Amino acid sequence: MVTTALYRRYRPESFGEMIGQSQVTEPLMTALRSDRVGHAYLFSGPRGCGKTTSARILARCLNCASGPTDTPCGTCESCVELGRGGGGSLDVVEIDAASHNGVDDARDLRERAVFAPARDRFKIFILDEAHMVTPQGFNALLKLVEEPPEHVKFIFATTEPEKVIGTIRSRTHHYPFRLVPPGAMLEYVEQLCAQEGVDVEPGVLPLVVRAGGGSPRDTLSLLDQLIAGSDPATGSGTVLVTYARAVALLGYTHAELLDEVVEAFAAADAAAAFGAIDRVVQTGQDPRRFVDDLLERLRDLIVVGATGDGASAVLRGVSAEDLARMKRQADAFGTARLSRVADLVIATLDDMTGATSPRLQLELMVARVLAKGTDAAAGAVPAAGAPTVSTPAGAAATPSVAPAAAPPAAPAAAAPAAAAPASPAPAAAAAVAPASPAGPDTAAPAAAPASAPVPAGPVTEQRMRDAWPDILGRLEGISRSSWMLASGARIVSLDDDVLTLSFSSQNDVAKFKQLAAGKGPSEDLRQAIMAVLGIRVKYIARFEGSGPAGGSGGSPGGAPAPSTSVRTAPPRPAPAAAPASAAPVTEWAVAPIPSDADAPPPDPGPAAVVTAAPGQLAVDEEPEEAATIRSATRTATLAPAPEGQVLPEADVAPSIERDDDEDLDEMGDGGLDAPVPPTVAPPIAPIVTVRNDGVQRYGEAVIRQVLGATFVREEPYQPPTRFS
Repeated sequence: MVTTALYRRYRPESFGEMIGQSQVTEPLMTALRSDRVGHAYLFSGPRGCGKTTSARILARCLNCASGPTDTPCGTCESCVELGRGGGGSLDVVEIDAASHNGVDDARDLRERAVFAPARDRFKIFILDEAHMVTPQGFNALLKLVEEPPEHVKFIFATTEPEKVIGTIRSRTHHYPFRLVPPGAMLEYVEQLCAQEGVDVEPGVLPLVVRAGGGSPRDTLSLLDQLIAGSDPATGSGTVLVTYARAVALLGYTHAELLDEVVEAFAAADAAAAFGAIDRVVQTGQDPRRFVDDLLERLRDLIVVGATGDGASAVLRGVSAEDLARMKRQADAFGTARLSRVADLVIATLDDMTGATSPRLQLELMVARVLAKGTDAAAGAVPAAGAPTVSTPAGAAATPSVAPAAAPPAAPAAAAPAAAAPASPAPAAAAAVAPASPAGPDTAAPAAAPASAPVPAGPVTEQRMRDAWPDILGRLEGISRSSWMLASGARIVSLDDDVLTLSFSSQNDVAKFKQLAAGKGPSEDLRQAIMAVLGIRVKYIARFEGSGPAGGSGGSPGGAPAPSTSVRTAPPRPAPAAAPASAAPVTEWAVAPIPSDADAPPPDPGPAAVVTAAPGQLAVDEEPEEAATIRSATRTATLAPAPEGQVLPEADVAPSIERDDDEDLDEMGDGGLDAPVPPTVAPPIAPIVTVRNDGVQRYGEAVIRQVLGATFVREEPYQPPTRFS
């Protein structure tokens, strides 16, 4: 005797029997009741969710003897023929579009559609797997679908509606089907088991619903397989589906094994955890499926820990005993630790995709989870009253702050806002990482937690120096690379909100001024200063290459290096910008030959330092790094040629100097630079030729040095012609 499959025996015969598809059944029933039925429909959705079944129900409603109606009578010839045990109707043609997808099949369908129905009210064509029809076949059907005879109706069913050409979709009523929610599906299979007289152990039906994935046909097929493979219960004739049989057949991890692993994680018991993993491998289970089941269990524990007694409304199908056990497991973990463990499991599940050794990945996951649990236990909160002080990485170990050290910070925290309008959070920063006075030998990244907090009040230079260790500690948490760069900086001065810093190399200055998408070392340091002192600063970054004599290196407490009083070099004329086009040069600019009165003053010597003129410091507004361009230039003294000596006319390379453009390149975009000791080259004698009754001609090197001219391009002169 052959038994009919469950999904065939319980196929719905009316829209009222459909589950989980109210977004489709209700509009269709309304259209049938109001007699506003269209001529073409498109049913789309995942497999096994009721598309073809709904097409048959719609055909029954249209051809029912008492119809069109939203509820077929079930007794007339049409309803019986289109029912569960019916053999089909002549006026309802079901076509498998996967094997009838060409132009010839479309032509045959057009010829059949011309004839009137044999008995019923409409001739209905149901095209299953409609996405398999070729574009040529759809185009051959287009005219018939657009303007069919009054007795013809089309119903297209497909799992991929995007493959149906747009001209067909635009001429149909599109109804999307969805997967059935787990709650509705669980309720449905419970009713079906009661009708079949089948007993199931607790936990079986949730596994079946999970394996079915929301498809009624897939769910009923799995349940049918379990019922067929189960033995009758002892002492009764009813079939009993056991939990062990369901777990073994569906491939899921047994709940007892999951409980063992979860409890081992909660207790940080490595022996129990790795023993459970070994049983998973020895029983032939898929490690990926085990990790997936473990993640599902952790999700249930998170839900139980978050909702408490209300977890039964979210975790349907779970018994009260299982909920109580999961509540104990969630309490043993804690919400934060559960979330961290779930993150590790998710990462392992992603890494196991395509991995050559899933078992190795599984064992490494267990090791990471156990190590994370050990770290959490070691880093437990200390006893009440003992504040926790965070020490930057790499800093020397210091004694913990005693409870009696906390009260001195209270006056700073309780200071009125009027006393420090520019620093809203100095007391909060002092409570986290108190500062100590920095000396020349103090390491920048190490913040002494036992020192006095930064006092409240206006932010002065001395207060900036006192708070510098705290600022560096805060900066280390923002960016390690920025902290390393700022550790070698020295505070020179603080003028209002302009902070002058000196660095030991020009490379550090350039790195400090680099910005990418508004972020960089200067912006990170600005945020740290803002968090500690509550002031948003602008910068002047200097290069100080004098070593220890120039300051105290990375110590913020050193005094600024004394500046040398020297003359200010006159600014040199800016070089002409290069033309955008490559047109030939046909005219020359004429400049007067300078005399001795126009010559630059003599070079003061290598010991002199060229400084910028007062009032030329420009600081940009935040958030970009402040930019200062000091107009400084160095010139070399031109040694005159011996009297009466005629030198050969040749070009001589200009003296080594740094112009304004080079300074800008070294400082970076938006940077500030301080005057630097020039590299003075030996003076180069100009090339002077005495010709034509004593008229002197200067060479190219002299033109470059004295006039500041730039030769962009030189081309031989060609007289114009009528073609150019």
